[in-house]
Amino acid sequence: MTTSNGAKPMMIDYTYPATDRIGTLAPKTGIAVGQHVPDLRARNLDGKDVSLTSLYAKQPVLLAFYRGGWCPFCNTEIHALTTSIAEYEKRGVLPVAVSVDAPDAGAQSEATYKIPFPVLSDSDAAWIEAFHVVNQVEGEQLAAVKSFGIDLDKWSGKSHHKIAIPSLFLIDRDGVVRWAHSDPDFKVRPSTVQILAAIDATKLSPR
Repeated sequence: MTTSNGAKPMMIDYTYPATDRIGTLAPKTGIAVGQHVPDLRARNLDGKDVSLTSLYAKQPVLLAFYRGGWCPFCNTEIHALTTSIAEYEKRGVLPVAVSVDAPDAGAQSEATYKIPFPVLSDSDAAWIEAFHVVNQVEGEQLAAVKSFGIDLDKWSGKSHHKIAIPSLFLIDRDGVVRWAHSDPDFKVRPSTVQILAAIDATKLSPR
């Protein structure tokens, strides 16, 4: 959500998927609709421990996995969630953003704009592995990332070179996935309108 030097994050608009692609998971990725999510823990931007169970116990959660604060398409996505927070609140849904960024890297976003929902650090890649949305960055892809001056080790504080495949999971208060979407093309992501329509279609009750 920010550059490593604290400058204003770069944003690039992403392409929206076709209607028939909304709510589909790329092969061998994700936790399918109807399945229960695992109990996981991560640190928020304040360095405090947060469990996934504690989040969805209060209200349904829209879990958004993003590649990292160095990704301009991810910055656009986080900003879209931020500016549309009233629509999610109206539906009783809490967006929660997760990446392998270390808390201190993610916290730099507070210098540019306030994010009104939890941002969690999955620096050990436990969440992206549990949700089967791991992109192992190596070979030509790693070289390409480095060519843009991006040091994945510095952003995550780890040397695993794993980042998330951009994906969304709508989780109800029982911890069950009600809607899911993933796309290996990081330049393609659902629009706010598409996401809200999908939430409405589930007739999910915040209870």
